[in-house]
Amino acid sequence: MPALNLVEAAKLALNGGELKKAAVISAFARASSWLATIPRKPIPGNAYAYNVESALPGIAFRGINESYTASTGVINPQTEALRIAGGDLDVDVALVRMFGEGVRATHEEMKAKALSASLTTKLIKGDSTADPREFDGLQKRIPTTGTQFVSAGTTDNGDALSLFKLDQLIGKVVGPNKALWLNKAMIQRLTQGARLTTVGGFIMYTTDSFGRQLATYNGIPLMEPFPENDGTEPLAFDEEGDLAGTPGGTSSTSIYCVSLGDGYLSMIENGTMDVRDLGELNSSPVFRTRIESLVGLVVEHPKSIARYGGISNAAVVA
Repeated sequence: MPALNLVEAAKLALNGGELKKAAVISAFARASSWLATIPRKPIPGNAYAYNVESALPGIAFRGINESYTASTGVINPQTEALRIAGGDLDVDVALVRMFGEGVRATHEEMKAKALSASLTTKLIKGDSTADPREFDGLQKRIPTTGTQFVSAGTTDNGDALSLFKLDQLIGKVVGPNKALWLNKAMIQRLTQGARLTTVGGFIMYTTDSFGRQLATYNGIPLMEPFPENDGTEPLAFDEEGDLAGTPGGTSSTSIYCVSLGDGYLSMIENGTMDVRDLGELNSSPVFRTRIESLVGLVVEHPKSIARYGGISNAAVVA
């Protein structure tokens, strides 16, 4: 079965007559543009083993009657384990009696949005060292001293977003389906800069899978995350400004460029999202719905992700 994003998975469930499952998956996708577009590769078992290309084999020229020196590339084997993400939703039987079965659908959609926001945060902030139940996010996978990191500068409280460095970030990522993951303030800064003749920036607009307006930079979608219930932003202005240097202030953010697709950045999943109606509980007068997914995050190409860090909430510069 090919990798599907959540929008495609929702359509598949709907065509299969799984109405509740289709509604929950669709709510997941609407709540997070990141989760809506990242493909999910179906796998058996509890882990996915793959190879990451580290170095290509060498080539040479030779003269008549000379031999080549044997050379091989370097492949680094990796393994990603599945994590269990989900939650239970209880709706009081009395509410269903008073307002009808539709009240369950409303609460199920709210639960799906909350879970979607939490999973979106883990795409950036996930840390299996701090909590082995979650997968590692992009922040942990991109070292600030590595080649896939672009530093905004050395100011403790961050430096202004530079279009030149943003282009550098994009240039570090290969693959056909690129996207920029950034917060809403940075999208607003980019659109503001595009209106200034002294800055510029090729900003255009399109629509996403749900008909909502979507800004693009040089044809690359600008995708913002959905905050969690407590207001936590995956890409808030709460990072150190000089990420590659000495610890300093904590009022900057990062922008991530990702290449989505099989062989690049994707999620793995055993089966599709499971949505089970458990009915009324014996222990309590509530109807319970359980939402659960066995997921993981894989980076199959070393240049499928990159990070531009140490950006302050200031006007864009060229």
